[in-house]
Amino acid sequence: MGALSPLIMMGLMFVVFYFLLIRPQVKKQKAQQDMLSKLGKGEQVITRGGIIGTITGTQGNDVVVLEIQEKVRVRVPRAYIENKWTATANEAKADKAEKAA
Repeated sequence: MGALSPLIMMGLMFVVFYFLLIRPQVKKQKAQQDMLSKLGKGEQVITRGGIIGTITGTQGNDVVVLEIQEKVRVRVPRAYIENKWTATANEAKADKAEKAA
């Protein structure tokens, strides 16, 4: 039993690491991929660089065209889109922060 004790401890450590680190990261990546695959024309998004724009089209499967201002369009790799942008929810957070200050 003394020789199996270190193996059991290593196995338990792997199980703990799996449930605390690996599994949540895989779920987060899957959710991000699902969100990116469902993006369509007319949706507002924010990029990892902080640019907020509206999707006006796509070029292939990997590139989206964002309109960041009237008649100003940029091409962004789909992987660089962080999340959908909802101005009303974010403005409400800013209003609460201003009232608290």
